[in-house]
Amino acid sequence: MELSQLDGVATTADAIMSLHPTAKWSFSEGVVTWNSGDITEPTALALSNEVTRLQAAYNALNYSRLRKAKYDLLNQDEMRFDDVTNSTTTWVDAINAIKTAHPKP
Repeated sequence: MELSQLDGVATTADAIMSLHPTAKWSFSEGVVTWNSGDITEPTALALSNEVTRLQAAYNALNYSRLRKAKYDLLNQDEMRFDDVTNSTTTWVDAINAIKTAHPKP
């Protein structure tokens, strides 16, 4: 699940959507109003724990987001073509450099 905030910070809304994706609720001025009589409202502790879990899951994939941003800057098709034509390893070297700079945890 992607976090709703652009800055990658898990919120109470993210936690509610993760715990009860079909629940009906609203959020205004820091207050959650629960409108799902058939689904039990999560406790503050359950929401806090879910926010922590979602944030940890998001943070654990930071290396992947950093790698993708670097991969997107490469003209990979042209690099591979040039490597085949010139018997070089430019593309492999560039990918390995990115993986070294942003290793999996």
